[in-house]
Amino acid sequence: MKTYYLAVDLKDDKELIDAYEAHHKNVSAAIIESITSSGIVGMDIYRTGNRLFMVMTTTDEFSFDEKGKADASNPAVQAWETLMDRYQQRLPWSAAGEKWVLIEKIFELPI
Repeated sequence: MKTYYLAVDLKDDKELIDAYEAHHKNVSAAIIESITSSGIVGMDIYRTGNRLFMVMTTTDEFSFDEKGKADASNPAVQAWETLMDRYQQRLPWSAAGEKWVLIEKIFELPI
């Protein structure tokens, strides 16, 4: 298993943030299927202010490239991403076309 941590911002508007959260209380089966069929076995999204953090647990075989290719040809995922674009905004340092940005670990408490 692998764990990835990602971040993206929401537009800083209470109504939009509330709507974004409401959409995530009722994610369609097609979107859940697209997530789980790619090798993602766990996904949590946290929010502070307008910043979102995602914790994603995957199989060792998971590939961001393969997930991206599958998403590009999935009409349900494309519709979901278009909807989410109404609420999300890219981080200033994200690459062109990049929405969720991988977070780099900079410290780990030695045990």
